[in-house]
Amino acid sequence: MTFDIGYDKQPIKFLKNQSKEVSRRILDKIDETLKNNPVPKDAKYIIGEHGVYRIRIGDYRALYRINYQENKIIVFIIDKRERVY
Repeated sequence: MTFDIGYDKQPIKFLKNQSKEVSRRILDKIDETLKNNPVPKDAKYIIGEHGVYRIRIGDYRALYRINYQENKIIVFIIDKRERVY
């Protein structure tokens, strides 16, 4: 089962402000990691937030929610580790 990946405003704005190399690396990692497996072994559940997971992409973190009924993943925050939490 494949999942569609959508992005909120914050991740789009963040990626536009990064270099093309960094943006491409982040997007490639998200696509290859989450498209077929929404909760890979390196994903962590964020305690205190309902249904929020995070994946690590080098110094960056991506927070996302999974909608199993629509087979959709919504990435709502991408930022450096120290600013994401």
